[in-house]
Amino acid sequence: MKKYNFKHIIPVALSSLVILYACNKSYLEVPAAGALSQATLANKIGVEALLVGAYSLLDGEGSNAGTGNGPWATSSSNWVYGSVAGGDAHKGSDPGDQNLITPIEQWNATASNGYLDQLWQQRYDGVQRSNEALRILKLAKDVTAADVARITAEARFLRGHYHFELAKNFNNIPYIDESVTYAAGNFAVANGPALAKIEADFKFAYDNLPETMNGVGRANKWAAAAYLGKVYMFEKKYAEAAAIFKLVIASGKTSTGVKYALLSKFADVNNAATKNGSEHIFSVQMTVNDGTGAANAASGDALNFPYGGQTGCCGFYQPSFTLANSFKVDANGLPFLDESYNATPLKTDMGLSADQAYTPDSTTPLDPRIDWTVGRRGIPYLDWDIMPGSTWVRNQAAAGPYEPIKHVFYKSQIGVFTDGSSWTNGFTANNFPIIRLADVLLMAAEAAVETGDIPTALTNVNLVRARAANPAGFVGAGKNNGGLTSVANYKIGLYTAFADAAYARKAVRFERKIELAMEGHRFYDLTRWGAGKTELDAYAKSEAKQGYTSMSGVTYTTGKSEYLPIPQAQIDKTQKDGKSVLTQNPGY
Repeated sequence: MKKYNFKHIIPVALSSLVILYACNKSYLEVPAAGALSQATLANKIGVEALLVGAYSLLDGEGSNAGTGNGPWATSSSNWVYGSVAGGDAHKGSDPGDQNLITPIEQWNATASNGYLDQLWQQRYDGVQRSNEALRILKLAKDVTAADVARITAEARFLRGHYHFELAKNFNNIPYIDESVTYAAGNFAVANGPALAKIEADFKFAYDNLPETMNGVGRANKWAAAAYLGKVYMFEKKYAEAAAIFKLVIASGKTSTGVKYALLSKFADVNNAATKNGSEHIFSVQMTVNDGTGAANAASGDALNFPYGGQTGCCGFYQPSFTLANSFKVDANGLPFLDESYNATPLKTDMGLSADQAYTPDSTTPLDPRIDWTVGRRGIPYLDWDIMPGSTWVRNQAAAGPYEPIKHVFYKSQIGVFTDGSSWTNGFTANNFPIIRLADVLLMAAEAAVETGDIPTALTNVNLVRARAANPAGFVGAGKNNGGLTSVANYKIGLYTAFADAAYARKAVRFERKIELAMEGHRFYDLTRWGAGKTELDAYAKSEAKQGYTSMSGVTYTTGKSEYLPIPQAQIDKTQKDGKSVLTQNPGY
């Protein structure tokens, strides 16, 4: 599906029936300029446009009014909440720039943090748009039964996604369906467990969506199945997850009918030139140079590029020491599951200026995925040349020596997959994969471990590792990096066996860490595993020891740090009989 900018289809508000429960009464009583009535929208064209509007918020744009923050607070990649808070990366840049991220990184954000209020608003705007499509669909007279089923399923898929995003971050949330309106007087909805209702939305979508759709990027039956399985994992329904993932892996196909398969090269997963490939189950669609002033680009990640040169702006989202060290392997090319990888950190240029001599490590065996994930001095950085070190880092002393890669465009892609109408090349057409096949394979492996099927876990982990082991996909191989060569010692092996469930569990979880690094998954994985305290306290100590002072003395609080606080602004707004119906999360 071509990714349209909803602002150019239907002007923001739809009519006085548009209800976002987080808004106060005065907002609801002011008609929006250019609003369209129910009668105008109650037809197939109108409903389809409303559905496009619901899709359009997948990119994380919108709802920053009154917060003073940009779209990075609501990026679809969850780089702040999933990766920075999860230990994949440091905030980066200067300590004072976007300093609302720092307490999130340190697991002690307060309810007044503007990032959280913006996140809440943006995701609930997505819920609202999904519900509005369902409300108007019921009034439309020219929609076939088949289209009713398909549109309902797409809208419920999207509603499930936005609610799931909220549940991952805030845990107990108000679940809002299409029956909630200001006219009905039921818009003050209390928060509580929502995963069962989210599961129901994805189950409906799985049962009612066709296998193929009329455009790239639309949710199909198999995207719904994969997402349903993911929700099962968060509910710890491992048998159900294992069963649905087995179907996805065996029979799943993209919305255009291509059988799911791992791409042959790991780097192609995050390359804008190979987006919507066989591995991409459901992705946020990004476009540039489409006449919208970069409104459809990946703006939520626009800060997260090396600080110098044409890569854009602004030195945020720098991979952590711990993440880089995690790619070290033993003589068999297997990771150090005992977490001894931090005992002797990788050599870096920390503390060295770019004009000081530096020779990168060419002997330590490393998983080849490291240099498609972590930019290191002396190693090719896509096709940009050899990464030069501190000239690409805004504040090495405060944020470390590494640079992100996965969302970054190639130099040869400037003007093709970057938008030329804005202030930075960081507005790109690089999709964000919400779910990809490697993610599903590893969730299936995890479900297999928890249901006693160790052979399936071994097979799935090795499938992911075998792709990473393809030498044609290594940094420096062929023309992967514009002919640049790498001095790194790449080595990766397959597991011959998992001795027991405990070992298999460690192997699967570690594989998720390195395969999905910098993709916004880590913190949520640690939370659902109940591993946050152990993993993140160790992370904080190790980062501080290696020079990242922002983590000095920082600790994770069990029973609190798993979730963000409910924004105070939303508690204050959501009143019934003079009292808020929202209950704050424990510890805040």
